[in-house]
Amino acid sequence: MKILLFFFFLLRTGGLSAQEMYSEKPAKFITSFPFKQLSGGVILLKAQFNNISDTFNFILDTGSGGISLDSTTTETYHIPHVPSGRYIYGIAGVRKVDFAQHNRLSFPGITIDSLDFYINNYEVLSSVYGIKIDGIIGYSFLSRYVVKVNFDSLKISVFQPGFVRYAEHGFLLRPQFRGLPIVPLRIKDAKTVGSKFFFDTGAGLCFLISKQFKDDSSVLLKKRKPSPIEVQGLGGKRRMQLTVIKELQIGSYKFRKVPTYVLDDEFNVLSYPSLGGLIGNDILRRFNLVINYPQREIHLLPNSHFRDAFDYSYTGMTMYNLDGEIIIDDIIEGSPADKSGLKNDDVIMSINNNFSGNLETYKNLLQKTGTRIQVLVMRNKVPIMIFLKVGRIR
Repeated sequence: MKILLFFFFLLRTGGLSAQEMYSEKPAKFITSFPFKQLSGGVILLKAQFNNISDTFNFILDTGSGGISLDSTTTETYHIPHVPSGRYIYGIAGVRKVDFAQHNRLSFPGITIDSLDFYINNYEVLSSVYGIKIDGIIGYSFLSRYVVKVNFDSLKISVFQPGFVRYAEHGFLLRPQFRGLPIVPLRIKDAKTVGSKFFFDTGAGLCFLISKQFKDDSSVLLKKRKPSPIEVQGLGGKRRMQLTVIKELQIGSYKFRKVPTYVLDDEFNVLSYPSLGGLIGNDILRRFNLVINYPQREIHLLPNSHFRDAFDYSYTGMTMYNLDGEIIIDDIIEGSPADKSGLKNDDVIMSINNNFSGNLETYKNLLQKTGTRIQVLVMRNKVPIMIFLKVGRIR
């Protein structure tokens, strides 16, 4: 089970543009603070909003052209908002959004003023991650600072814009910007193809291409048999195909047998034919990142996770945390979950005798391809033992 979170903000008259900034002064350290990783390496930050005493949970997302709040959060804390006249484009549609204007966000050691938050509904993301998602942090924050993301120490460091001395080893990307960073990648399967892709830390997956790019480039081997899968993103759920490609190259680094999603991009969120898709954080978490929007640079330095194994497991179902219960839904017909006898709305009591009720733990237990997994579910108030053989994407 994977998560796709990918969206960006556009004005009616066109896209946001990045503004170049140059300085000979060294980038000045401001602060550092910890973060938590969610499924697929997605980065979760904790911050204070205005004078509210509770801590909010935000996803750090280079695939977001602004900054946003969850609609339920705005209702709970009576945060005022007004129509913005702007739209969010996502994998499942286009949505007009409200503004919460002139707000303040505080992390340890730094407070950011005059932020305009878009309002969107992140209920499905909260249920899939098993933790309340209060918002998304993107361009509005990243454009102001140099941000270093260390996946070894699980810490983020923030600097004033200025000259950055990057690590001697590593690779320096110089992305194009359309409000979002765009990087060149090379992929190899039936043939070798180069194209441009969004650089998206908010996508909890390795790689995604549009069906239109796949069809026109004929990059995938014809013998590939993608598996259908349901994913969650802006605007709701979408059916995609999940397969692998032989090789993906970013900068000077190559990854082999990379899990890859194929999206029939009817809303052209991925801007084909200009772009082929996006690279997500299950690849990017294998590097310590320096995200330097002011200088239009992103530095990649391989970290201790660089050679982590990819997840090739396939169950054909999604698990949600709803009111403290782990619920099964979105079972794909003919999938391992379907063949095992699992049904939508089954409540998971344990997996392989693990009764923790922890969504992340259960996801990890279901990543062992070819194994027979013992799943105890409650169905209509009756406990049922199911044996699920985890499949493998190809």
